[in-house]
This record gives sequence, structure tokens and C-alpha cells, in this order.
Amino acid sequence: MSETKFKLKLGLPKGSLQESTFKMFKKAGYNVSVGSRSYFPYIDDPEIEAVLIRAQEMSRYVEDGALDCGLTGEDWIQENGSDVVRVEELHYAKSGMNAVRWVLAVPNDSKIKSVKDLEGKRVATELKGFTEKYLQQHGVKADVEFSWGATEVKVATGLVDAIVELTETGSSLRANNLRIVETLCHSTTQFITNKKTWDDPKKQQKMKHIAMLLVGAIHAEAKVGLKMNVNEDNLQRIISLLPAMKNPTISSLYLKGWHAIDTIIDEKIVRDLIPKLKEAGAEGIIEYPLNKVIY
Repeated sequence: MSETKFKLKLGLPKGSLQESTFKMFKKAGYNVSVGSRSYFPYIDDPEIEAVLIRAQEMSRYVEDGALDCGLTGEDWIQENGSDVVRVEELHYAKSGMNAVRWVLAVPNDSKIKSVKDLEGKRVATELKGFTEKYLQQHGVKADVEFSWGATEVKVATGLVDAIVELTETGSSLRANNLRIVETLCHSTTQFITNKKTWDDPKKQQKMKHIAMLLVGAIHAEAKVGLKMNVNEDNLQRIISLLPAMKNPTISSLYLKGWHAIDTIIDEKIVRDLIPKLKEAGAEGIIEYPLNKVIY
């Protein structure tokens, strides 16, 4: 057996993104597992050495070469001011790698209506560096303090005047009687590397392959496959109902006058589509999940 010539040191996010990241890697073809107290996941690829790192710190370790590559949010790249190469953007709501935003929020009865009203006020956030830059860009001087958590409570109890908080839908903020004043930035999960690693042809190819498979796994989250048998008399009517990615695959069955159709569609329309297909004459309808969809 030939010896592995290189190791790609890959940082995987520990915390809220860990479970969804492991799930996507599995669908991409990589089995990842880790003990409850370990920071060194096992991954069934001899060319990859994985380590768990908080997403907030990932870009710093990738930039300085301690890690070859890793997954983190665009927000933390901006927060750390990291000069990294973005190999691929990875996001899709169902996968858990959904797009999020950092917003300025205040109590419903606050007089603060815009970022300009923060002059001389106190703001709490985990995204301290980015928030300070944002305020500077708007010519506002305010006291920005780092928040270790429970940020919403601080503004709700009057400890601070406003917060800059991460949100997806805003429902948690509304539940705490807070309103959004402005959106500071949007963020998605990024697969990043440093310039030295990117300039290594073998490592670059490896990262491109990983990125392609991860994107394929994420695309597959929104799709399902459908198979069915159709009589020649109903074929055109069935085809007209199918919103395929391109064109459905149609093959003749052994039984004369019958065809098998195989296609990929958006999962969200399946429950409405299958009854229509059945009524139009489709038989033996099978819905099956997908692991990867590579465009």
C-alpha cells in the first residue's frame, strides 16, 4: 500500500454548526465521528486530518497556516479581519447551514430609530470589532462591549441601550419585545483556506473536490427522486406534469407500450404532485432521497 503523501488539516466548527457540518460531510461521502470530549474527529479519508475549532476563531488559524482550511461564517472572517481564500460558499436552510444576519436591536419602546441615535450609548455584542467599524463608518461614537452571552437580556433589562445580535428570522428578538433597527451584515458558511495552501496544487485539488461534494450534498437537501411506470397512452400527459431539472429519463419496459420515468424534483412540491401523477395514469410511483446533486 502506498504511503499518503500529504495531509490536509481541516478545521470543523465546534458548537452550533457541528451537527449540521457532520451531517453534510456524511452525505458528501465522508464519515466523521468524534468522542464527547475529543477535539480531534475521525474522518475516513487518509488525506484529511480534522480538528474541532470554534467558528469564531477559525479564520485566524486558517490565515496563519495552523490549519490548511476550515468552515466558518463570513461574519467571523470580517470580525477577525482575516485575509483568506474563500473556496466555496455553503448554505441552505434545511441543512442547518442557513444564511443569517447581524442586526441592531432595541426594546420596542426605545427612542432609538437608526444607528445615528446610538451616539453616546452602550451597545453589547459578540461581534465587537465589526460593530465598532460599522459605527465608525457612520460617524457614531458609542461604547461597544463584548457580550459573552444572554445578550438579549442585557438590553431588555436596561443594562445596555442596544445590542447587535445574530438572527435568522427575528422571532427570538420579537419574543423578547425587541425590534430590529438596522441590519449590519448578512453571513453564510464559507469553506476557506490560506494563500499558501491554495497555491499547493494537490491540496487545492483536494479542497475543490471536498467543496464540490459538499455543495452537491446541500443541493440534494431540497430535492428528491421520483420513479414511476407509465402507459404509452398517458406518457405525454405525465411528462407535462413533471418540472424536471432538465428532462426526465424515459426508458422502455419489457412489457410493450409501457415506459419507466425517472426524474428529480423539488421536495416541497412532491405532496401536491404525486396525486396528480396518479390521477394522470402513473403507476408504481416511488419517491427516494438523494445524497448529492452535482450540477
